[in-house]
Amino acid sequence: MGRNTRKRRSSMANKAIAASAALALGGGGLIWANFYASAHESNNNGWSQNQTKAAAAQVATISCPDVGQKLTNVPQSARQGVATELANLDKQITEAYARLASTRQAQAGDSGFVQNAIVGPLKEKRAATIDRIRLDIQRVGGQFNTSLSQLAACTTQNAQTNAGQTGGQQQNGGQQQGGQQQNGGQQQGGQQQNGGQQNGGQQQGNGGQQNGGQQQGNGGQGGNGPVAADFVDITKVQGNAQLGVGQNGLPANGNSGSRGTFTTKCGTNGNDNHNTDNVIVAPGVANGAHHLHDYVGNQSNDAFASDQELAAAQTTCQNQGDKSSYFWPVLRVQDGSQDFDQNNDGGGKEGNVGKILQPAQAQLKFVGNKTGNVVGMPTALRIITGDAKAQVNGNANANVNWSCTGFENKVQLHDKYPICPQGSQVVRTTNFQSCWDGQNIDSANHRTHVAFAQANGACANGFKAIPQLQVRLVYNVPAPKLQNGTVVNPYAVDTFPEQLHKPITDHNDFINFFSQNTMNKMVNCINTGKNCQ
Repeated sequence: MGRNTRKRRSSMANKAIAASAALALGGGGLIWANFYASAHESNNNGWSQNQTKAAAAQVATISCPDVGQKLTNVPQSARQGVATELANLDKQITEAYARLASTRQAQAGDSGFVQNAIVGPLKEKRAATIDRIRLDIQRVGGQFNTSLSQLAACTTQNAQTNAGQTGGQQQNGGQQQGGQQQNGGQQQGGQQQNGGQQNGGQQQGNGGQQNGGQQQGNGGQGGNGPVAADFVDITKVQGNAQLGVGQNGLPANGNSGSRGTFTTKCGTNGNDNHNTDNVIVAPGVANGAHHLHDYVGNQSNDAFASDQELAAAQTTCQNQGDKSSYFWPVLRVQDGSQDFDQNNDGGGKEGNVGKILQPAQAQLKFVGNKTGNVVGMPTALRIITGDAKAQVNGNANANVNWSCTGFENKVQLHDKYPICPQGSQVVRTTNFQSCWDGQNIDSANHRTHVAFAQANGACANGFKAIPQLQVRLVYNVPAPKLQNGTVVNPYAVDTFPEQLHKPITDHNDFINFFSQNTMNKMVNCINTGKNCQ
């Protein structure tokens, strides 16, 4: 299966692909760059100074409540229909964000444009979609919480909110280094900045400048992130080696309980197996992720794959008893280069641009539990960890760890991309949920059937301890440079376009298709303290 290869696409699926095409972020997505380049020029294209000031205060993105996370009790027979409608909600937000990014001049001239032309119509579409979800659930005798209808309305976030902090501002989620937190902007000489650095009255914020095809401002090459405030020199961050945001993603194993390990070697996606689907959250929906995934292990994972097809698939794992699917958003370097999906849905059309970086290492290891033995995972168990929408959802489900080789035991970043010193590589580490409800291979919101272990390693609410998957991805990334409040040659994970390529949106997915014999071997190795592969 090659890059973005599609199989078994019905005519309806092809129509769905066509319907989602032609988003306004195509051709490199430099809308933000062009907008801000115009905004800082005096009276450019007939704009007045007041219009230029209004442009600087433009909203950066759209924030919509995540309906899917609230749907915790959906009858099995309604889940496919509900999943399709949830994917429609994502598509509506993507299209609204594209319209937001392509109408900057209109917004500058009309303070009501965003509400009247974008947010208002979006609310109407979402209300109709949520009502179809209600009908899907009630049609099969399920109960629908009518308060979910209130989630139709979306809000906007301005550039100041999304600018973050750079340089001496607050870093690493609460650590402060010789500076003062600026509530979303960078402050120099006591002056508040809306989304970027201001120098002599000249705006150089989100969007930056175009130079030889390379985006150098605070909008990345794609115009919708990352920004300079999303990066930090790891050598300047005080040590903080805790993995996970809050209690999310902490290692489940320790010096007691089940101390063994099982390592599976499945490669680094050297065969370029990519697509923009997500069979867990959007089964049967083409481009349901709106961003590109790396796949290792199972080679038949796309939106239309059944459990039977996944169980019979080829695998890149050396141990042929492991046909599990491991997938995560690709990492790209935005150096002005293009990749195969520059003009594709989920790629350049939706702001995911730049050269895809193949991991130098992809380490997949299963470990035990601090308090006792683990039980085997059921076939087709699905686990999503992290939150692809954490930029607008908040940190409740975030599970992100960024670091550099040589620093992993000292610094783990959750809301910043690290700039690593020469000779050091970028590392993404993910520890999955390791407690299972003992019954379900999935849940309506794809979360409540599994949970993280408590700090002492115990599973709450009668859940059973299962082997914890730990994924460590290592990349050779050209180090970005921070110059005068802008970032040159940034890198970023693929995201939903309205999530602005924030590092907090990193996430990881797993579907278990170990053979029963291999799963039994894994459990035995872990429970008896052996290190197996």
